Amino acid sequence: MARNGSDDATRKGTTGVAAVEGLLAYAGRRSRWGGGALSRVHEAIGLSRELVAADPGEHSVLLARCLQAATKLLLLRGRGPEALPLAQEAVELCRLSGGAPLIVALACLSDVYEALQQYGDAAAAMTEAAAVDPPD
Repeated sequence: MARNGSDDATRKGTTGVAAVEGLLAYAGRRSRWGGGALSRVHEAIGLSRELVAADPGEHSVLLARCLQAATKLLLLRGRGPEALPLAQEAVELCRLSGGAPLIVALACLSDVYEALQQYGDAAAAMTEAAAVDPPD
């Protein structure tokens, strides 16, 4: 049986991480203006928050990825003020792990600041990203 819809990601027997990954993949394939991408990402955020509550060290980066996906969709829709707290939360979640996840989160935050015409904050986020030690 082909798995083609967002409901496939959350069917019975699907693990939490697999469900979140499926929702993110589904949202990424939807058009920029339709297809329910934002609602699927918000569903993924909810599932990720449950996973983080059970095991923060294991799933914080996954939640950050969901928050960044929502941030990008909101920016595409011109909703920068709504995207800012999500991007900031993603950065805070990634500070513990550092490395590549933190660099990506800071770049996403910089994009939000640019969309809000807060260029000094955008530059500061990119400066911080440049100072992060890259992964081995």
